[in-house]
Amino acid sequence: MQAIMANGYPIEFNAAGYSALNQYIAQKKYSTVFVLTDAHSHEYCAPHFLSLLETTAPVEIIEIEPGESMKTIQTCVELWTLLTEMGADRKSLLINLGGGVITDLGGFVAATFKRGIDFIHIPTTLLGMVDASIGGKNGVDLGLLKNQVGVIHNPKLLLIDSTYLQTLPARQMRSGLAEMFKHGLIHDAHYWTQLSHLSDLDVNDLDALIHRSVAIKNEIVSQDPTENGIRKALNFGHTLGHAIESHFLNSDTPLLHGEAIALGMLMEAFISHQKGYLTAADLQAIKTGLQTIFPPFTITEEDQQYIREYLIHDKKNEYGQIQFALLEGIGKTRLHETVENELITAAFDFLNN
Repeated sequence: MQAIMANGYPIEFNAAGYSALNQYIAQKKYSTVFVLTDAHSHEYCAPHFLSLLETTAPVEIIEIEPGESMKTIQTCVELWTLLTEMGADRKSLLINLGGGVITDLGGFVAATFKRGIDFIHIPTTLLGMVDASIGGKNGVDLGLLKNQVGVIHNPKLLLIDSTYLQTLPARQMRSGLAEMFKHGLIHDAHYWTQLSHLSDLDVNDLDALIHRSVAIKNEIVSQDPTENGIRKALNFGHTLGHAIESHFLNSDTPLLHGEAIALGMLMEAFISHQKGYLTAADLQAIKTGLQTIFPPFTITEEDQQYIREYLIHDKKNEYGQIQFALLEGIGKTRLHETVENELITAAFDFLNN
């Protein structure tokens, strides 16, 4: 699998990626290599990773509890303190081995510790591989508001090893597929068509699909690293999706990121149709494609009120206006779209029915 060059760092794949990783670490002569992981990745992924890691520097494992609830400033304070106590210096390396929470959190910790130490991402979930680890966004949540505090700072290397996906439950795999679907919808109609016929594919196709998804996100991010223009297309499904995810985070029915984004994409595709940007046939194709992977989910009127409040705090808002990235056909987006309250209500009705 051919490496992809991002903004100043390589994205490496599978077995060849470990050669690149070990060569890079040897060249940099790090004082210590710290590996940040969570309990799940430590158990299921760290043995494989450590068996392939080659370095003369001391290696220290830092384990935290899994889950979005760990993505807080308080966790950062604990990690900054722990790194200090363990003797980390400006020549230390932090390797983030885990899903999106670990790469988001670890990247932020590294980018801010001693004004910045080097870090490398090794995502172990499908969502982490195709989305969270790419593009330099690192950060933490503020209460239930997702990713409110953070920086854009790139890793020195990103290694994607699909071997780790063998450890994932089916629900986590589906969560990652949502972001892959999004990449097709906003940028590549052919890729969308491939993904919407997943039943015709086998596990051997997965590496190629992941590679294409990574290439799409990297292509968009490389044009607009700081999200002033085209990178905003990646927010399709996320304006409503993040608000839905935030609301249900502490409920009896919490949603995974991809599950919430799938709901957001369905609603925002409906809004795109209602605004005249998307045909009825395309809307139906999107609905059918998403519903083959994600089960139906009903959002009550009471839940909708709370979700609307989260929309007000969306970090993409400008001048008090909620900003949407909508579809203009499959494979193309319209940015800086505002949406009336009545249309959001109609989108909830569409989702529920």
